[in-house]
Parts: sequence; structure tokens; C-alpha cells
Amino acid sequence: MMFSLSNEDLKLRILDCPGGGSSFTASVNAKGGDVTAVDPVYALPPGEVAAMVAAEVARGSAWAVANVDRYRWDFYGDPAGHRRVRTNSARIFGADILAESARYQPGALPKLPFSDNEFDLVLCSHLLFTYSDRLDREFHRLAAVEMARVGREVRIYPLVHQSGSDERELVAELVGLLPSDGLQASPVSVSYEFQRGAGEMLVITRAVRT
Repeated sequence: MMFSLSNEDLKLRILDCPGGGSSFTASVNAKGGDVTAVDPVYALPPGEVAAMVAAEVARGSAWAVANVDRYRWDFYGDPAGHRRVRTNSARIFGADILAESARYQPGALPKLPFSDNEFDLVLCSHLLFTYSDRLDREFHRLAAVEMARVGREVRIYPLVHQSGSDERELVAELVGLLPSDGLQASPVSVSYEFQRGAGEMLVITRAVRT
């Protein structure tokens, strides 16, 4: 999918950052995985968060319908299929945050409430680059450095703005900045592409010292 996760990846200690209302944490943990999600919204009572996520499905689906040409429908089939998947995801998330609230930690980039190297893999979906009109270059750098502090590998997806505009220049700037923080980054192709042009993730690891 969007992060090209292998079966071996799913055995790692994973942080979903920000987790939002995704069912990823619940689904992987149900299969014996070890996933924690972090998001500022988790500071609210779990029941309130679950209700917010369920309500968000309608808004998100309306956006997809209104901007249908910005998306590829191979995976979902059509907007109705997308809504069914999102509705099911919200249901799974809501049940899990109520039953396993400790998996959902309040926190926000660029300062996370975790220890150094607490995770093997950090996944960052639809935040960096997606909202580059609100989050500047320095925020992107600080966020990347912080995620690399708590995990030995970071994967960021997608590398385009929510409007579909190309963020190649910002991606290149970030790739160029990170070596000064002891990190290396490179875009990697992925097989998942719902938003048109969103066929890559950015993989960040610690630079190898020679």
C-alpha cells in the first residue's frame, strides 16, 4: 500500500504519526503487531474522538466526489467504494480507541512524547507536504528530525500537496537539509496512488558514518 510495508515491516515496533482516525493501528495489532498511534486529537476523551472520526467520513467523501478528477479510482472502484472503506475504517478505529486507549497517545510534531529509538519504523501520512501552505520548510525539517529521533527509519507519504500540486522543490530542499542533522533521505516509488501524482514516499534513515 502507501508505505510499501512488507510482512517483516509489520513485525517491527511502529509509530503512526499522526494516527488520526486510521484503522491501521487496530488492524495490525489485531494480527499480533506492535503499533502505537500519536495525534493531538487523542487528548480528547476516546468516545469523543471516535464520534469525530465517524462524522468526518461524510465530509471526506463529499470532498472526493467534488474533486473526483484529482484521484485514481483503481483501488476503491468509485466514490461509493471509497466511502464504504472509510466508513469501515472509522468503525474499526472507534472500537479500538475505546477498548485500547493506551495505544493512542496525545502528541504533535515537531515534539513527540517518546524516547530515543523507541520505534523501529515511523509512518507519517498526509501531513508533511500535504499541508505545505501551512507548514513551512523549517517545520518539515524539525518534524523529520524528531521522527528520526524516535525511530530508526521514517517513511513519509504522499509527496504532493492536498490540492495535487507538485511539492518536488520542497522535497529536494528537505533532502538537501537533512544531512546536516545526520540523516539521509530519498524518494522511493510505491504501488499505491489514490491522489494523482502521489506515487512516491520519502524514506529517511540515519546517515552511515564512514
